[in-house]
Amino acid sequence: MLAARLRHFLTEERWEFAPHERAIMPGSPASPDHPKERRLAYGAIAVLVGLTGGLGTALISVNTVQLQGSLGLDPAEIAWLPTVYVMTNASINLLLIKFRQQYGLRPFTLIFLGLYVLLTFAHLFVSDFSSAVAVRAASGMAGAALSSLSLYYMMQALPAKWRLKAIVVGIGIPQCAIPLARLFSPELLAMSQWRALYLFELGLALLSLAAVSLLRLPPTDRRPAFERLDFVTFILFGGSVALFAAVLGEGRIVWWRDTPWIGWALAAAIPMFAAALIVEHGRANPLLNTRWLGSADILRFTVVTIMARIVLSEQTYAAVGLLTVLGQNNDQLGTLYTIIFLASIAGVVASAVTLNVEKLTHPVMLAIGLVAVAAFVDSYSTNLTRAAQLYWTQGVIAFAATFFLGPALLFGMTRALQQGTGHIISFLALFGLVNGIGGLAGSALLGTYQSYAEKAHSAAIVQNIDPTDPIVQARITAGGAGVARVMGDATLRTAEGGALLSQTATREANVLAYDDTFRLIGILATLTTLYLGFLLARRGWRERRDAVRGVTT
Repeated sequence: MLAARLRHFLTEERWEFAPHERAIMPGSPASPDHPKERRLAYGAIAVLVGLTGGLGTALISVNTVQLQGSLGLDPAEIAWLPTVYVMTNASINLLLIKFRQQYGLRPFTLIFLGLYVLLTFAHLFVSDFSSAVAVRAASGMAGAALSSLSLYYMMQALPAKWRLKAIVVGIGIPQCAIPLARLFSPELLAMSQWRALYLFELGLALLSLAAVSLLRLPPTDRRPAFERLDFVTFILFGGSVALFAAVLGEGRIVWWRDTPWIGWALAAAIPMFAAALIVEHGRANPLLNTRWLGSADILRFTVVTIMARIVLSEQTYAAVGLLTVLGQNNDQLGTLYTIIFLASIAGVVASAVTLNVEKLTHPVMLAIGLVAVAAFVDSYSTNLTRAAQLYWTQGVIAFAATFFLGPALLFGMTRALQQGTGHIISFLALFGLVNGIGGLAGSALLGTYQSYAEKAHSAAIVQNIDPTDPIVQARITAGGAGVARVMGDATLRTAEGGALLSQTATREANVLAYDDTFRLIGILATLTTLYLGFLLARRGWRERRDAVRGVTT
């Protein structure tokens, strides 16, 4: 009896649809006309589910320092928590899409959201490093479903004529989670340290499960989808992506040339990735359509999207790192993160309102160009820079981060649909890969460059410090005078003054290194913008040439 009720609860309902209301492809919901009240409910659930999925990783990634102390982990260990989430999250869509196609949206929604609730609840019982990593890895797989659900619910919230705008909004909602997490996580940590974060995440997950249980998505068309070779490809492709993510997430912390496992990971990941492509190249119904993925348009899309994810790390790595070096933490950055959150929302709205399917490259070029300008402005930071001096630039970058994402997604989806619905799986696998791995690559590249730059500036500063210089002696004496009340020995006071001067030199070297990092971001963003401008100019020239040829013939 219980099993029969469970099957009934998970079974897709049978709805009758007009031809224009049917699903575009198996696995995606149908598009019936809804009354206004139901559309509002669908929109509210889309926001709830999208923020739940985004906060699932954001609450960890923005509080790694606090969690490190609470869980008793070292920097390399705590870095595994956000890294392992990406390791499992980046490639799981390969299977999730086929699961929706074969079993329907109702089982997909309830099973994976239910798993997310259980795994979030399991976080409360994390007691050591291994259990924390295992739970985060499983959460990465379950959490991938929430992004799709947010997208599908938002597609039901807007009329059919605004379906593409709904996709832009749906994909942008989870991107607003990082500034939101920075806004209120200090209060959560103050309440009950790391357990409060997981309790809050559990509460959101339970609300999401209740909401999607009350208001179902319209059913989809189903068909047999899984093939045996799908799982072979997933093991090879997913394993290689996980290894690349591990290298990028940990390399700059354990250092690339000092840790043997990084070399072994790359030695395994490259042939696994190649083997996955070889398996897929010869299949009649591939998960990864290698011929299409290797086309010029898609290769250009991949390069530009990866570059965009790298330069957008200016906010999540460089700006936050600079303010941390200058002694500011989440408690002092409330206004900055409020501005970033509002700018992120503005970017989603502006992207949806200005969407033009014929000109999807233009918003991407504008977004990356805005990052270039903001990065060059930030490159003039000094040790007197505080959050207030970064309000405008970080607001611009937050706007750009959400403004570019929807058009980038639609650029690939429209080209995939032109080739047939079977190419959607290939594109979504690519999109998840370049976004997840691109974000890690951005932090890895910028972190490595900043470390090298800091060592160079530190050596230059120390080289110019002469202990016999009267100015240097005065600084040491002034530093020692600050502890004179608690340290009576003159020799110890001098040593303390020297230590304070050394700390000042290290801080200045870090500030200069971050300025160099901002300039690197500005250069990369400028080159990417110029490349997109070149592609647009070349396309315009070809269109004019073809028009002239058409007239003459």
